[in-house]
Amino acid sequence: MNKIKKTVLQSIKPLIKIFPFFVGIILLISLINSAISKSFYQKIFSKNIFLDSLIGTSLGSIFAGNSITSYIMGGEFLQQGVSLVAVTAFLVAWVTVGVLQFVVEAYYFGKKFTILRNILSFIFSILVAIITVFIYEKI
Repeated sequence: MNKIKKTVLQSIKPLIKIFPFFVGIILLISLINSAISKSFYQKIFSKNIFLDSLIGTSLGSIFAGNSITSYIMGGEFLQQGVSLVAVTAFLVAWVTVGVLQFVVEAYYFGKKFTILRNILSFIFSILVAIITVFIYEKI
């Protein structure tokens, strides 16, 4: 029983240290998401596959969030007429690129790793969106 108690305490300590970072990130994400209306996104997309994927990835990188929320937002964007490539790019970047989480990630994994991971995630978000739409249109 003593080993279990020691292990639990060792597991809880890092969580307590990182908790303030997560609260700040959640509050910032909530603030940004509530400040910008969903109709704003429809106005900025041009129906150009490359430009839409770039804009979608950029916005998804800034307004990062969890994957469950992204599915709901993606459905709403599609209903509002936003192109599939923009929605796909937005969703992939939303989950993979972490601009808002940069400080926390750099603190734990290092600045070099965090920058490289975010750049690669940004690039692959665009590629995944274009490839997904290309395959979807072929089916």
